[in-house]
Amino acid sequence: MNNSLRHSEIAGVGHYVPARVVTNADLTTLMDTTDEWIQERTGIRERRWFEEGKDTTANMGANAARKALEMAGLTPDDVQLIVFATLSPDYFFPGSGVLLQRELGIQAPIPAFDVRNQCSGFVYALSMADQFIKTGMYDTVLVVGSEIHSSGLDISTRGRGVSVIFGDGAGAVVLRPSTREGHGILSTHLHSQGEHAEELIVKEPGSNRNNRVDYVVANELDMYPYMNGQNVFKHAVVRFPQVIKEALDQNGYESKDIDMLIPHQANLRITQYVQQKMGLTDDKIFSNIQRYGNTTAASVPIALSEAVQEGRIKRGDLVCLAAFGSGFTWASALIKW
Repeated sequence: MNNSLRHSEIAGVGHYVPARVVTNADLTTLMDTTDEWIQERTGIRERRWFEEGKDTTANMGANAARKALEMAGLTPDDVQLIVFATLSPDYFFPGSGVLLQRELGIQAPIPAFDVRNQCSGFVYALSMADQFIKTGMYDTVLVVGSEIHSSGLDISTRGRGVSVIFGDGAGAVVLRPSTREGHGILSTHLHSQGEHAEELIVKEPGSNRNNRVDYVVANELDMYPYMNGQNVFKHAVVRFPQVIKEALDQNGYESKDIDMLIPHQANLRITQYVQQKMGLTDDKIFSNIQRYGNTTAASVPIALSEAVQEGRIKRGDLVCLAAFGSGFTWASALIKW
């Protein structure tokens, strides 16, 4: 194949969510909150939490990956590279990419690496995988986003502002080269603004302590996520439309040309603002945060997989993926399906 003509194409998608459903009503038994309070601020009605001894970040990713590979008509042995996006790896090290390789039973010593870009992680990972396909280095790349948040949340009234938002789950896509001109991944766009790093953060256990274990024991609240919600919202509603427009402009499209926008499922209010800003009708934007909460790096591939499964994305559609999150980082990918 002439490498100058190579394009990346999503050949398969899949997702997995834990069986345990945690409703807003369930949370009212754990903290001072109400279903109305949660839905008004986030749009979330329920989320999934992992089951210890059954679900891990790696095996949830493997469950999603098997579905994506099956759709692509491939097996794990066809995978030549794994790119694994997560902020909640099973171990401090090694990364979950190699654990996924083991879960899938891949014996070949293929490369695997993790991407730590939080809510933007999957789109960043997709962009990296896209480059490997374009240059001809690999023909089959597995891209996974998988998260377990529930084990690291402050499930109390003190932490409710953050803990009601997050859920667990995994999504995956398989990238393959395509020679269909003008189809596949048209472009990806990545950004960051590190000056806001502490606005959405899990600070500990950090490595910059003489004795990190003792420090965490004395400062256990720093192990829970902190979010300056107002500031995150303020930046998200600016960066989302910007990075979507950047993708459209580069490829000669306008917002009216989008057939399906799949934003990171951060907050239903943010999604609704972006929808209004971009002038998109309800049938051109996909939201499932109501059922899964914010699954960070897993949210875009889970939503993409569901949209395909439900027949809301068809061959030839113009699909835009977009994300914003901790870092701050934000990203988009424009795809001709």
